[in-house]
Amino acid sequence: MITIIDYGLGNLGSVANVLSKLSIPYQISAEIEAIQQASVLILPGVGAAGEGMKNLKRKGLDKLILEQVKKGTPILGICLGMQLLLSASDEGNVACLNLVKGRVKKFVTNLKVPQIGWNEVQAKPKSKLLNGLNKNTYFYFVNSYYCDLENKDVITGVTSYGQDFCSVLEIKNIYGVQFHPEKSGKMGLKLIKNFCEEVC
Repeated sequence: MITIIDYGLGNLGSVANVLSKLSIPYQISAEIEAIQQASVLILPGVGAAGEGMKNLKRKGLDKLILEQVKKGTPILGICLGMQLLLSASDEGNVACLNLVKGRVKKFVTNLKVPQIGWNEVQAKPKSKLLNGLNKNTYFYFVNSYYCDLENKDVITGVTSYGQDFCSVLEIKNIYGVQFHPEKSGKMGLKLIKNFCEEVC
């Protein structure tokens, strides 16, 4: 069973709708037992990293997520959820989950920040999430910050917004996308389907 983690900052309904369209069983929960028993975790997110980590810690979910992922449970972080997988964020200068070594940094560009709208993701050949999609596929973004990873080898999708940045990461059982697949139409549906077929 897929568990969508409810920590008060996610597009829970949108993610749930995608899974429903794919006829994939899921539940939305912040309960410890539901997360412990989940075969797959999805960590969505909209908002600030500081508030996100505060909410996770208040519910005791930060340590629980770490425990489950280290046991091998697959996790998909979406937008803020992807950023929270990293070591720390400049947004509020907050320590994050540290599942992926790296830091979340603010865009330094003359372009409008936040980035809002469709942008291109250039897929790396090894990407499981982007398998079957065009090498250059458009997804829907809403972000002021980007993930700067220590290990560039785990980057499987790259996007440009005044600078190139990681828009997809994949390392063992940890997956992350900076965009919103749940708002990206057929391409987003295909990505979620790829994720579920890869890990379920």
